[in-house]
Amino acid sequence: MAQITVLGATGFAGGHIAREAAARGHELTLVSRSTPQDAPEGARIVRGSVLDGDVLAQALDGAEVVVGALAPRGDMEGKVADAYADVAARLAGTGARFLIVGGYGSLRDASGRRIVETDAFAPEYRPESEELLDAYERVAATDVDWTYISPAGTFGAFVPDQSRRGEYRTGGDTAIVDADGVSAISGPDFALAVVDEIEAGAHRREHISFAY
Repeated sequence: MAQITVLGATGFAGGHIAREAAARGHELTLVSRSTPQDAPEGARIVRGSVLDGDVLAQALDGAEVVVGALAPRGDMEGKVADAYADVAARLAGTGARFLIVGGYGSLRDASGRRIVETDAFAPEYRPESEELLDAYERVAATDVDWTYISPAGTFGAFVPDQSRRGEYRTGGDTAIVDADGVSAISGPDFALAVVDEIEAGAHRREHISFAY
């Protein structure tokens, strides 16, 4: 089993990933500014900001896999790319993997354009998506063993149906859609896919995506 550190463990993606990893017996360190209310039993909790060097050092100590599930909003707006660059610098030479939960806008459409650059992308989400794309480009330029993972377009706590189907499809950096042209995945199934990737290590230094 791996020693996994989850950054942003109280968020939607981070929380689901933590619970899935715990259910499979992995050792967890959860990092959040607030204490997780439903933290898996036995998880080590590091409370504080990833922008605090001492907090980050404690969180990364002994980690074999680091999952970045930070949201670039609120007081983290405009700071996530810097935080992930710091994580990458600290992981350099350790052999630890760094998996980043990115944004749908980082993917490409059928024409090859980044979705965040198209008129179809909602402008209110553009700054957040561009921040995560910047994080991807900066970490990808390092020697760290990274994987950048984009969820489907319909993904998040706002989606009423969060059932676990136990299935998903894996794609590259082009968005996956179903027969009706919909790109979606639930939190539990996205977490299933992420922990499968942690265990298999099948997509190292790649931008991948998960959707139904």
